[in-house]
Amino acid sequence: MGLRKDIWRVGISDAPLDAIIEEGGVKAETVTWLPELKSFQFMADPFGFWKDNLLYIFVETYDYRTRHGIIEVFVYDERFNLLGRRVALSEPWHLSYPYVFEADGEIWMLPEAYHSGKLTLYRAASFPDAWEPACVIDLGPDVAVDGTPFFHDGLWWLFYTPASKPPKPVGELHLAYAEQLTGPWTRHPNNPVRFDSASTRPGGTPRVLNGRVMLPVQDCSWTYGGAIRPLWFEALTPDRVVTHAGPKVRIPEQFAPYTEGMHTLSAAGSVTVFDVKRTELSAHGLSIELIRESKKFLQKKC
Repeated sequence: MGLRKDIWRVGISDAPLDAIIEEGGVKAETVTWLPELKSFQFMADPFGFWKDNLLYIFVETYDYRTRHGIIEVFVYDERFNLLGRRVALSEPWHLSYPYVFEADGEIWMLPEAYHSGKLTLYRAASFPDAWEPACVIDLGPDVAVDGTPFFHDGLWWLFYTPASKPPKPVGELHLAYAEQLTGPWTRHPNNPVRFDSASTRPGGTPRVLNGRVMLPVQDCSWTYGGAIRPLWFEALTPDRVVTHAGPKVRIPEQFAPYTEGMHTLSAAGSVTVFDVKRTELSAHGLSIELIRESKKFLQKKC
């Protein structure tokens, strides 16, 4: 039962992802913050999408009382004025990492949902808050965590970390590829293509920068979501993968107390959305855990 709780906050940087990677950090003066939630709730894993001059930011919202995440969407105008907020997707299982993108004339969402035992690709039936399952991405025995699709050199690529219980001591990056977004998908023969807790778990939007594929990845070498690093692909083919990790993306001191981690950095046109964290230890947090564990105990007895 963890006593310290990660509390995440989401920001919009009025700078493109390419510039943030090249400059090595987010500049505090460019940031507009999404509203904070109530005690022991948070928003994380932001992905942005522009449509009709409005910025839609999809996030996981999470409450430590229920330990159940849903996907919400916040709507902003071009000056980052908040226009509205609503539930975008909710399932009986926990949802996070709502990767939203456009392809084949449709808008898609691929949320992280490994508690469901599968990776479901959703299509927007009515953007932004009505989504229908389009297909299940079949990765054989792998259940993907933070699946991140990207079209490159005539193929769809999927970056992911496989779920495992108990968690593996060292992080792994796996790849799959397909000619069509809906599959069939082929797992890369060299999986895992990278071992390293500091640079394997996907954490944002892939890009091609200076001719190389760049994937934001989480550095979890000392704490969950401790930082984001760019992972560079010198080679990315169905036969060969060569990677190296860049330095951590800087978190400005002005973000305090939210300076203890970053685990999502995603592009939305000319802006970038990200999350940063603080940790909290309090009697309130302990009481939430005690109440939760007591309810579980009583349910088992019944």
